[in-house]
Amino acid sequence: MIRTFPALTALSLATGLIVSSVAQAAPPASLNELEVNGQKMPVTEVLDTPMEGLYEVRLETGETFYTNADGSHFVVGDLYENADDGLVNVSEQRRNETRAERVAAVPMDEQIVFRGADEPKAVISVFTDSTCPYCRKLHEEVPRLNELGIQVNYLAFPRGGMQSEGARELQQVWCAENPSEAMSAAKRGEVPSSAASCDNPVERQYHLGLEVGVQGTPAIILPDGTLVPGYVPAERLATMLGIDG
Repeated sequence: MIRTFPALTALSLATGLIVSSVAQAAPPASLNELEVNGQKMPVTEVLDTPMEGLYEVRLETGETFYTNADGSHFVVGDLYENADDGLVNVSEQRRNETRAERVAAVPMDEQIVFRGADEPKAVISVFTDSTCPYCRKLHEEVPRLNELGIQVNYLAFPRGGMQSEGARELQQVWCAENPSEAMSAAKRGEVPSSAASCDNPVERQYHLGLEVGVQGTPAIILPDGTLVPGYVPAERLATMLGIDG
């Protein structure tokens, strides 16, 4: 179970911070040892921001917040750059970059891939649950997506957690002799006959999904790391990817 920090949630700002780009020194090393109520926070990374004196802190839980140089004040919310052409969500840009990197690091042999005969024009990653109605609806669109030149890489995300029926089915799918056929069968409501006892990545991918912001299924990750929640028809996805239908 991923732990959240209520103190951060309570600080959340609906409007976010608006800043202009200012170069600053590297983050103080002491920010890696931040504490709240005497408890050390699980800091994984501290990054500078375009706002002088403000630093981005990333936690093992996937949460992100901002702090001043001595760690005495925190801000939770999105950071915006006041650019010439309008507001730019710096926080979302970084979330997308991190999401794209984390998903790209998943070994291909741990994903279930559906692609057409030709070289794909784009690749999307989809966190899926075989028991999810809208995941099944999206899977019906996979042949059309492949026709449009869009490769679909499936990752497991049992929406009910690792003790759910979806988790058991997904483990059976990944343990099947032919996982892609097992995935299609599961999406038709046909429970796989394979055992769920092999060394499979379902739990790892579930936690990865939580860490990159997945809250439900299907969750579509575009090549730039943008997270698109829910079912999207093939033609609209192609448009979002800049592909002509």
